[in-house]
Amino acid sequence: MEREQLRNFCIVAHIDHGKSTLADRLLQLTGAVDARKFRDQVLDDMELERERGITIKATAVRLPYTAADGRAYVLNLIDTPGHVDFSFEVTKSLQACEGTLLVVDATQGVEAQTVANYQLAKDRGLAVLPVINKVDLPNAQPQRVAQEIARLLGQEGPCISEVSAKEGRGVPALLERIVREIPPPRGDAAGPLAGLIFDSVYDPYKGVMVFIRIVEGTVRPGLPVVLMSCGARFVVQELGVFTPRPEVVAQLQAGEVGYFTANIRDPHDVTAGDTVTEAARPAPKPLPGFTRLKPMVFAAIFPARTQDLTALRAAMEKFALTDAAFQFEPEQSDALGQGFRCGFLGLLHMEIVQERLEREYDVSLVLTTPSVVFQVTTHAGKTLEVHRPHDLPELSTIRSVAEPFVRAVILCPAESVGALMDLAVQKRGVYRSTEYLSETRVKLVFELPLGEILVDFYDRLKSLTRGYGSFDYEFLGYREAQLVRLDILLNGRICEPLSSIVSKAHAYEKGKMLVEHLKTLIPRQLFEVVIQAAVGRHVIARESVRPLAKNVTGKCYGGDITRKRKLWERQREGKKRMKQFGNVEIPQEAFLAVLKI
Repeated sequence: MEREQLRNFCIVAHIDHGKSTLADRLLQLTGAVDARKFRDQVLDDMELERERGITIKATAVRLPYTAADGRAYVLNLIDTPGHVDFSFEVTKSLQACEGTLLVVDATQGVEAQTVANYQLAKDRGLAVLPVINKVDLPNAQPQRVAQEIARLLGQEGPCISEVSAKEGRGVPALLERIVREIPPPRGDAAGPLAGLIFDSVYDPYKGVMVFIRIVEGTVRPGLPVVLMSCGARFVVQELGVFTPRPEVVAQLQAGEVGYFTANIRDPHDVTAGDTVTEAARPAPKPLPGFTRLKPMVFAAIFPARTQDLTALRAAMEKFALTDAAFQFEPEQSDALGQGFRCGFLGLLHMEIVQERLEREYDVSLVLTTPSVVFQVTTHAGKTLEVHRPHDLPELSTIRSVAEPFVRAVILCPAESVGALMDLAVQKRGVYRSTEYLSETRVKLVFELPLGEILVDFYDRLKSLTRGYGSFDYEFLGYREAQLVRLDILLNGRICEPLSSIVSKAHAYEKGKMLVEHLKTLIPRQLFEVVIQAAVGRHVIARESVRPLAKNVTGKCYGGDITRKRKLWERQREGKKRMKQFGNVEIPQEAFLAVLKI
């Protein structure tokens, strides 16, 4: 395949702006999918993606295309997610492309992730083709959206394709723009092999399937290769491309995107962003990978049954191949036993990881309260990173506590500005600017503590804007704050998984709400369960779960009252011992209650 005939591009957009639907039309028009096997969102082949209606994993596919002038092309398309929690998938995809389609909804206009994705593509020096989608809707405003795109690109009258991905209107003309305006890949097919690993997946029969973009050289079956980051050597067994199903090919040359297998059994050997080169004629230096995103949210994952710990570890190692943003390390908890401390990019990312582990690897999980990383400076001058609430030192030893702050960009209808400003203030936000993108669209910029937007901020924003608001954020750094550890005690014992680090001003309110909610969730035991919220040694809220009643004198009919008193006294002594030594049963809903509060 000549390089002049290749075009590598991806589709990026804000969530629900029609990326997957546009990919469907491109697949249909190029004949990549048999009409009898076609279904909507054909590239979203994960069950969870189809249930939720969102793209979670970037998906590559090869499309054959004959242009209007009769020339044959091969288009390598990558469909990407739109949610901010999966921005790492977009970063990886852009590294394997020369151009991108920037899709914008004709009814909603430029959104927060539109801006973020454009900036990523611009920084990579890619050709950006702006596309206005959903022009078939009755409330579409393509002229207004075109003005917003022009402002974003910083250009006067840019060439913008107007399409309806649902109806297929304007998509043939867009295909012509792709082959005309996106440059072919560079690279020498005869040079030393250099391939960029942008993803991988574990196959129980073939081992690790490595997804690769060939930048220089040629790879064929039987070729000895080296993974440059770890020095591991393998022999290529199978090469293929996605059409969209895996299809074996004889070779992959510079500029092409595909996969290879080499009987790689250890998932730790393969790292996204690594370089594959030929063992006999290695590349002079590794390819520039992509910037790894640091996990912003941490939570502990424990197996629901202790005997599943080994299965959970194996599942996480294989899962980390398909999600390079996911990190984990072993952890021990007095309440829940052995498990893993895991890092995520956000709360939706955490939720998706949990569901995928449970579905794809058949393990039942218990998750603890998510938290961010705090920086603590002690009076001795030491700076500590605190990942878990119970790692926070004693208050008397702390000089200062700093928490992560983010720059939040909120795009919303003009009538929702007041409500969103109130919401940001409730979350301890610092106002920075307001910009009117049009008569009806406003851009608000706040600086917010990351810990305050983890749980319900996005849901409340969508509710206040009737679904028309969007939200994106970038990490700013750490700032000092008045923070304390809020402990939950059950019968005088601290329950570490339910503890959290909160603002000192909001500790009483959150503690009171939490113990009241836990009272309704913890089932009644044979002894009284006292639920307390405490900051340090000070109890700030208390509730109790009444014990189950047992009528020990039910068989006593009449007679001397001393017999009944003896039975009642024995019952009191028994419940006292049970309260002292008994374990309180805590359902999974109790941990989820902490999330909601």
